[in-house]
Amino acid sequence: MSKTPDTPVAMEDRKVEDGRLYSPSAARNRAAIAEVFGRVLPARARVLEIGSGTGEHAVAVCQARPDIRWQPSDPDPVSRASQAGWARESGAAISAPLALDLLTGEAISDLAPFDVLVCMNVIHIAPWAVAENLARLATERLEPGGRVVLYGPYKEGDATAPSNLDFDVSLKSRNPAWGVRDLDSVITLFAEAGFALAERVDMPANNLLLVLSSPETR
Repeated sequence: MSKTPDTPVAMEDRKVEDGRLYSPSAARNRAAIAEVFGRVLPARARVLEIGSGTGEHAVAVCQARPDIRWQPSDPDPVSRASQAGWARESGAAISAPLALDLLTGEAISDLAPFDVLVCMNVIHIAPWAVAENLARLATERLEPGGRVVLYGPYKEGDATAPSNLDFDVSLKSRNPAWGVRDLDSVITLFAEAGFALAERVDMPANNLLLVLSSPETR
């Protein structure tokens, strides 16, 4: 669920080696992602990632920030096997992946509290209910003062990149419930859950990284 190509030509470009998945597009953007995460994550943050895909981004971020602890998750067992493979190389920084599926919204209340909720390249290849449950998860399980970090393509009206418009058409041809999300709709969804946009970072391949923060007290 968590894989987005740099162009709308193909949905998947992963290859497998010893159970670990490798993604050329992840290889192209992981350094940029790790650089921004290294700056915006609080010290010793406990991070929960939804839809961790290959697990390569978690490794890159934890290499840049060895003080944090990263909990990957994914509904796909093949992806979880890859995340577990990468986690074994990271020592204690990355935990064994969880089988979380935000399409159902189940098991949210069973999670331990955490400091940062991360979701990269997911909400455009999932029904809108996943974004709604992501906001619910942030409200229920993030510690006061916690942050949400989102990464992926967005639509911004007339300012939308042509490649993102093409990608939106491609996604909807695969599943009408998918699609590149409207940036204002995503910001509004999280604002209603108590999270305000604190930072917007332009990223490679017409993606954005959004940092949303909550008040210190609720």
